[in-house]
Amino acid sequence: MRSRLRKYVVGAVASVVALSTVAAAGPAHAHPKHDNVRKIVKAVSGKNVKNHLRVFQAIADRHDGTRVSGTRGYDLSRDYVSLLLRLAGYKVTVQPFEFLFEGYRTPPVLKRTAPQEESYRYGFFSDYIAMGDSPAGSVSGQVQPVDVVLPPGAPNNSTSGCEASDFAGFTAGNIALMQRGTCNFRVKVENAIAAGATGAIVFNEGQEGRTEIDLNPVLGGPGITIPSFFTSFAVGEELAAAGTSVTMNWDPISETRTTYNVIAESRKGDPDKVVMLGSHLDSVQEGPGINDNGSGSAGVLEVALQMAKVKPKNKMRFAFWGAEEFGLLGSEHYVANLPEAERAKIALYLNFDMIASPNYTFGIYDGDGDAYGTAGPPGSDQIEADFEKYFADRGQPFKATAFTGRSDYGPFIAVGIPSGGLFTGAEVLKTEEEAAIFGGTAGIPLDPCYHQACDTIKNISDKALDVNADAIATLAATYAFDTGTIGATQAPSQARTQARTQAEHRHGPAEALS
Repeated sequence: MRSRLRKYVVGAVASVVALSTVAAAGPAHAHPKHDNVRKIVKAVSGKNVKNHLRVFQAIADRHDGTRVSGTRGYDLSRDYVSLLLRLAGYKVTVQPFEFLFEGYRTPPVLKRTAPQEESYRYGFFSDYIAMGDSPAGSVSGQVQPVDVVLPPGAPNNSTSGCEASDFAGFTAGNIALMQRGTCNFRVKVENAIAAGATGAIVFNEGQEGRTEIDLNPVLGGPGITIPSFFTSFAVGEELAAAGTSVTMNWDPISETRTTYNVIAESRKGDPDKVVMLGSHLDSVQEGPGINDNGSGSAGVLEVALQMAKVKPKNKMRFAFWGAEEFGLLGSEHYVANLPEAERAKIALYLNFDMIASPNYTFGIYDGDGDAYGTAGPPGSDQIEADFEKYFADRGQPFKATAFTGRSDYGPFIAVGIPSGGLFTGAEVLKTEEEAAIFGGTAGIPLDPCYHQACDTIKNISDKALDVNADAIATLAATYAFDTGTIGATQAPSQARTQARTQAEHRHGPAEALS
């Protein structure tokens, strides 16, 4: 199996290199600038970008359906990207770092076995997750609701499982089903254990804003002895029906592992003026991450391969981050270990995390802050304006997307580096207005497979991928020769203080949005 994968990847590398004619192409003349931009954009085809995604999918298919950092699937993705970039002539650095891998050995299970069978989806923004500090365990049994209120009453009014008396008549050996509200999760689960429950399920309470999975349902430390899950209100409501039985399995792992960033730098260009592009290369454990964030990585990779044909005025640097899904760890490691003098040489950073969502909008990071109130460091406004011009020139609609440090630009804006980028959307539902403007379907997520096993090669909008790849190429080729006033002068005190404040608004444990 491994030899077949190696043959596939090597063949794909050869195919992409041949298509790109990277090795054979000599440097283009740097004048006029607009000719270079036009040539690079024309060379960056959606077909080639999608070829990279097919390789990422093949890697995941052969390695437990995932490319999560700290696994063979990620390491092969790293090798594929770094090999192509070396063949293209870049100076490539593979930067290792350690991180705490928190995941599972075998896939989690929450399956209703009666009255009808149904398997629920594990993961943030899905049907259920294991609560923090839940022990390992595999149990099957009848579900017994404990003082649940359906339909729900006022917010935080449910006392389900908060008192030992709630378990009067509870049958030992059953799985306790409790509703969120009033007391903390540990109290509910400890009372369930005392009543003889073999498993615990807490579901969200059900009022507006309290229907989906909580992003941080923790049990407050060790000592819990039964597997404990948290579900959406909809799942809990189903499980509360009479005669329901379920199977639960949780097999967690928490250990220090090593993962890697890949950094590729052009051998030509002013080393004191660096134009940097990046995307995270890792997926979540639940799936192959072809949109999140194979799409951004594939777009940046293809642009880098085509940029190898030109001799840039400014130094070009392309980054592929590891462990973004564990909290932006790769980009944070890189920035934290970059000397101040080297940080000052980075004129700007462009980030691409999910650029092909199937129910997409064309989102541009709100660098000037006029839409969401959080501007980036000086120069970020110009990057936003340049992306806007690209979409306007092509007659494509666009919108601002929040610039709050949710992805790998966060560490860059935290140290005052002008930044920007593109994002086609994740778990947020598309509005009627957005559907009218961009097409697609209102009322469903921009990416219905976000952080799920179905984030495969089928979960890609070819149009969004192609349009955004050309946008990456346009700004990369433009800034390779002229960044204008971006990064020329930065007021470190006020701008960096504001940027650090923005970067504190991180995502939950599940994304590092891509």
